[in-house]
Amino acid sequence: MAATSLDVRALRERLAPYIRHTPLLPASAGGWLKLESLQPTGSFKVRGFFAAALALEPQVLRRGLLTVSAGNAALACAHVARTLGVTCRVVMFDTAPQLKVDGVRALGAGITFKPREALYEWIGERGWESEREVFIHPFADDMVIAGHATLAAELSDEFPDVQRVLVPVGGGGLVCGITAGFAALGHEVAIVGVQSDGYPLWPRAFAAGGPVHLVPDTIADGTTAPFDAAMFERLRGAVDEWITVPEHDLRKAVASLATQSKIVVEGAGGLAAAAMSRGEAANSTVAVVSGGNIDASRLAALLEQS
Repeated sequence: MAATSLDVRALRERLAPYIRHTPLLPASAGGWLKLESLQPTGSFKVRGFFAAALALEPQVLRRGLLTVSAGNAALACAHVARTLGVTCRVVMFDTAPQLKVDGVRALGAGITFKPREALYEWIGERGWESEREVFIHPFADDMVIAGHATLAAELSDEFPDVQRVLVPVGGGGLVCGITAGFAALGHEVAIVGVQSDGYPLWPRAFAAGGPVHLVPDTIADGTTAPFDAAMFERLRGAVDEWITVPEHDLRKAVASLATQSKIVVEGAGGLAAAAMSRGEAANSTVAVVSGGNIDASRLAALLEQS
């Protein structure tokens, strides 16, 4: 969906009964934190999945929903399906965090597990086309991206002076949505994409001019999406700057947010805050805290190491 055709305020009103207007809090390093970790299911993903599901014709929606996910998109899809009264099934990495697996099951969704390479192959071959449910792509679907644009509308309304937004990037749907949202509102903002050096897919891909193969070595499991050619082109125009955060700094940031700011975040959720804490952030800077679904054992280990 082109930014010029996106009525982001109307979409925000449509989603209002289903999502939260998340708080904007001052960060200890300066700037502000947008707590999408407080959305239903603990991540920003519900914005996009509600937008996509509500755009379906009723007879299509009744077929049920299907997505592929490392965890947070699966939780969002399951929550949306249960809220709208339809079935849901998700395809997940067989290494998905147990907290997210348990959450998906608790929401009544079925799970098909695949090893990472097999899952990438399923995506590449568009395996969902032979399934009975309606497939919602977790980051490349136009309506999913449009749903994430509502975050920009919130920021623009509550913080008109925002000039720079730091966004964790996995598949790219969130950052593309935020960029489209600000563009639709005519609000000029510098958009910064953030990844861990344990999986710097997009900075490496742009440096190489195309696909690169990386093995994830990061606690930010929510950002370990595969290379997607369509998103490569979208991200080229959506992101003004890339920051790669050392994994060590990310781990420290997750622990610091818990102990100093009393904010529980997962690895991906701490990326933007970690990038902002590496220097003195201007008051006009916002870091998006994208998710808070972290296993208790992992959080305990990070706190012990800090």
